[in-house]
Amino acid sequence: MNTNSENTILDKIITTIMETRFEDINQATIDHAKNRITDVVGCLIGGATEPSNLQMLDIFKDFGGKPESTILIYGDKVPAQNAAMLNSLMARSFDFEPVSPMVDGTSFPGHISGTTVMTALTMGEVADINGRELITSLLLGDDIAARILIASGFEFDQGWDNIGTVNAFGTTAITGRLLGLDRRQIRNAFGIVLNQIAGSLQIVWDGTTSFKLCQGLSARSGIFSTRLAKAGWTGPDDALFGQFGYYNLYTKGCKNPQALTKELGKEFYSDGTFKPYPCCRITHGPIDCSLALVNKYGLAAEDIQEVIVYASAGVLKHICGQPFRIGDYPHANAAFNIRYTVATALLRKSVRPEHFTLESINDPALMAFTKIIKMSELPEADLSRVKVKVITKDGREHLESTEIPRGDPQNPLSKEELIDKFWTNVEFGRTVTRENAKKALEMIENLENLNSVRDLTRLLVV
Repeated sequence: MNTNSENTILDKIITTIMETRFEDINQATIDHAKNRITDVVGCLIGGATEPSNLQMLDIFKDFGGKPESTILIYGDKVPAQNAAMLNSLMARSFDFEPVSPMVDGTSFPGHISGTTVMTALTMGEVADINGRELITSLLLGDDIAARILIASGFEFDQGWDNIGTVNAFGTTAITGRLLGLDRRQIRNAFGIVLNQIAGSLQIVWDGTTSFKLCQGLSARSGIFSTRLAKAGWTGPDDALFGQFGYYNLYTKGCKNPQALTKELGKEFYSDGTFKPYPCCRITHGPIDCSLALVNKYGLAAEDIQEVIVYASAGVLKHICGQPFRIGDYPHANAAFNIRYTVATALLRKSVRPEHFTLESINDPALMAFTKIIKMSELPEADLSRVKVKVITKDGREHLESTEIPRGDPQNPLSKEELIDKFWTNVEFGRTVTRENAKKALEMIENLENLNSVRDLTRLLVV
């Protein structure tokens, strides 16, 4: 691509950020945005008291600073970039929020909503916006992050966690719009945030607390970069296609530049999958199969001799396909492990947030059960296709398979299931009162009519 056409792409993106109106967005996209807000807020409520979040809360309270945005659940007022960071971390804590931007029927790996929803709420509180502007700014951030990701043809073997890269461009778009930046300032903000994006997938492979850190850093970096640009700082002219821009530094080039502008301002891409289980999406197919076997055959754990999970070579090589071991941060070890999640499904007949507490993870019966679960390669090379075979002690064999795990747009959760998931998080979190949670849910359902986002954030505090 030549410089002129590359600049034209960025110009079009900036124009879309500045000029998109709520009236430009179709009702289905608005409804999907509201569902994602509901889901992310529920996940934040459920994940708020995870111990590492309390550690981060103490750090930000020690930092102090201008009391401009709310750390949800806890109510402390801190600088907006710190509030957005911690709010995003809490939403990601159980790896339960929406994932996988969907474009033309194809899903791409990503965790965008956990960052963008919390950034829009946090900066919406600063700017005192209404519900229509919350939806509009959120969708712009989602769309730009998704387009940048999709155009790259993201691959796991590159080692970058795209949550720490593309999400930051999305939060920059949200904040740039809400703070009223002009065209040149938005261009500078994108250039400035280029210098703050990062994230190694090693944080997942090693089962660390930091698996969720990029979710929050992207929120913080986008807000900080935008504020620098508004103050007069300049950044690289073309953050995407410059000689050392995003596509030349972080990906193997821009494989699909058309994705950056196709139906731009008319079609708004965003995460398309709602997770039914609080763990890595790669584990969901095996969980679906395991729960189907339990429900179909009434299997009792003591009657099972062996379990074989058949998956693609890519899944077997992924961290989720490795033997289950407890490290320094057991929650991540469990959430990113097929053996643990399958054992949970077969023994406990469900996979819920409470199954990722230290008490559940250290259950000797479950630990022993993981040892009888084996992984075997399927001939198909489809990450979504899995089979689970259970062999009982009397020699019977039961097999279940799935190609599209529950929660995918092609196998969606119903509206009722999404609401049930919200209440599951509220009950597990035991923070926000049921009355306030009900009011917040109703407020999100009628978000177009909300006069001030601050009315919503006030409900999300203990």
